[in-house]
Amino acid sequence: MTTPDRATALEGWFHECQSAWLYRQVAAAERDTTKRALFEALAAAADEQSATWSGHLHDRVPQFKPSTRAVLVAGLARRFGPARLKGPLIALKLRGLSVYGSAAAGHAMPTRLEEVGLRHRGFGGGNLRAAIFGINDGLLSNASLILGVAGAGGDEHALVASGLAGLLAGALAMAAGEYVSMRSQRDMFEYQIGLEREELAQYPEEEAEELALIYTARGMDPTQARLVTRELVKDPDKALDALAREELGLNPDDLGSPWGAAGSSFLSFALGAALPLTAFLAHANLQVTAMLAAGGTLVALFIVGLAVSLFSGRSAIWGGLRMVAIGAGALLSTYVIGHWFNVITT
Repeated sequence: MTTPDRATALEGWFHECQSAWLYRQVAAAERDTTKRALFEALAAAADEQSATWSGHLHDRVPQFKPSTRAVLVAGLARRFGPARLKGPLIALKLRGLSVYGSAAAGHAMPTRLEEVGLRHRGFGGGNLRAAIFGINDGLLSNASLILGVAGAGGDEHALVASGLAGLLAGALAMAAGEYVSMRSQRDMFEYQIGLEREELAQYPEEEAEELALIYTARGMDPTQARLVTRELVKDPDKALDALAREELGLNPDDLGSPWGAAGSSFLSFALGAALPLTAFLAHANLQVTAMLAAGGTLVALFIVGLAVSLFSGRSAIWGGLRMVAIGAGALLSTYVIGHWFNVITT
């Protein structure tokens, strides 16, 4: 290990000191004795690493004071419980947080190196779910916009122009929002995994021990846990993947491309928003066209409700009818408001 400069050593020392302080705050707030023991052990490990960093500061070690953000998160963890503050604690790079969600019932602990992280792998429904809700948003928002303009007495040109504007504005807003969200998520992941990579290279034995503590806290035999994790750190790529999942609570498989997420959001919203506009292909009078747009939207919403039931586990028919009821309420409300606006302005 090369000797770090003072700025790097100071940053490493502060991070480990703050981690140790936060681990003890979480341990104090944790009622489960096994989890409490895990965080106390992680605090002790962070103390050892902060002592290593302080050795590079050449007796010029400042007084430690946790950041305002850490104090706030610790206070909320004491008030609401660490499990509910998992996200903010992960952002502060605390480890061991997979005990609040990764050890679901029915998942066996690994007993061999080949089993580490295996239960995390598989097909993820995140993209499909996002596409379904994107279509739903496009359907309901654009149909409501068109009916609101119809209620206000707009002609066919105004309705089509409004529908096209709503399609483009909504799709672009969805794409921008999804890009920012995904980019921020990836930035946080890349930063934290970068720090984890550095620590794995510098302290492989300590990282193996911390990972073993997590497995032990979740029910694995301590001796077997140490055997598995010490073998694991011999392969840096596998070790880094396991550390990201088990220590940081991050799943690399769930992080896609920001541009891909933006593109899929744009297309799914645009697809949903385009459906109400197809009613104008009938070349009927405006009243009939508005009814066709509303009817087609409600049918499509029923289908979306059926699809959503795949993720909710509820009755498909009930899910479809609920979407129809919500959509009908939104469409009727915007039409009535548009009509009322037309009445008071003429």
